[in-house]
Amino acid sequence: MGTTAGETTGSDVAEATALGVVIEIPSPLEGPLRAWRQRYGGDRSANIAPHITLVSGSTTDWDAAVRHVHRVAARASSFTVRLHGTGTFRPITPVVYLNVEEGAEACGKLHDELLAGPMKHEVSYGYHPHLTIAHEADDAAMDLAQEELKDESMSFTVDSIGLFGLDGTGAWSLREELGLGGPAH
Repeated sequence: MGTTAGETTGSDVAEATALGVVIEIPSPLEGPLRAWRQRYGGDRSANIAPHITLVSGSTTDWDAAVRHVHRVAARASSFTVRLHGTGTFRPITPVVYLNVEEGAEACGKLHDELLAGPMKHEVSYGYHPHLTIAHEADDAAMDLAQEELKDESMSFTVDSIGLFGLDGTGAWSLREELGLGGPAH
């Protein structure tokens, strides 16, 4: 028995693959950030490398999405990120983060360009670049993180973005690091 117009079968539906594009934090800054994530967010937070998410979602065409990320990276230029002070998404989402004080506009531009292609999807909230310190931790730990880190500040140059996918264990893993202003594929 075949299908009629508008019907699909299991074999007709493309499988979605998780994909994320992030700004990785360079050494030696990565060390203290990971320690803060451990202190305030526990092992679960510390096991995820500190990063600034540009886009996270899924695609049914991995190759097209990768080509799109390559084109976006090739058109972008290096920029400076300055993290300064803390913020929170509470009570909507239990997150305490470091603010992206400088470089937020460049992060937003990359986010918008990444979503203008095969990774396009609806987002629940507006994009707000940040570096998560504590996520789903108890209120006391999140309050402490927000207070103790309120005067922290650090800067670094962003000259690449990381393309991540899920590995066989369901963990995010780096598939490719793309230099900003590099060749398009």
